[in-house]
Amino acid sequence: MTRTIPAAERGASSRAAHPRTGPGPRDLALIAVFAALIAALTLVPAIPVGPLGVPITLQTLGVAVAALVLGSLRGFCAVALYLLVGLAGVPVFAKFSGGLGVLAGPSAGYLLAFPLAALLAGALATVALRRARRFRMLWLFLSASAGSILVLHPLGILGMSINAQLPLAQAAVYDLAYWPGDLVKNLLAAAIAVAVFKAFPRLARRDFRG
Repeated sequence: MTRTIPAAERGASSRAAHPRTGPGPRDLALIAVFAALIAALTLVPAIPVGPLGVPITLQTLGVAVAALVLGSLRGFCAVALYLLVGLAGVPVFAKFSGGLGVLAGPSAGYLLAFPLAALLAGALATVALRRARRFRMLWLFLSASAGSILVLHPLGILGMSINAQLPLAQAAVYDLAYWPGDLVKNLLAAAIAVAVFKAFPRLARRDFRG
């Protein structure tokens, strides 16, 4: 007797035989939406800080939210898309700036660090979501903060040192002004991510591709 295979079982078998090799339409839509979110957050006026005037912005909040919600690869792609659009000349950076000229400014290191920070924070967030059943907000906060501490600030310091011709130690002192705000933004990003996962649980079930 020939057994009829249910449609759901056939679909699962097909997915196993042909695993996903690239982003689908849903992934591309999420990447575009979160890139637009980061750009929209630059509409909030920036606050220049320190003698170099590197501003405090909500860009880093958008980067952290994209990483925590989308994961490593999709978060990286969303932030990289935002960065590429800005470098192409669209005024989506702080103070409505854009173009390759920003790479000569003191904030260049921070901008270039955005995608890499999202890559690390997204990977750590995925580990936290796969293994932690309690205190998820804490683990997500630590994931976002790791991206800031290990990637964003070191590259930001390096960029200030190179473009403003400062000793690394002096650039590191200037960078300290941004730590309190970044920690607050990372905490807010973790709270937003937890709320998003409650509304859309599927986003929390992902692999390291995002």
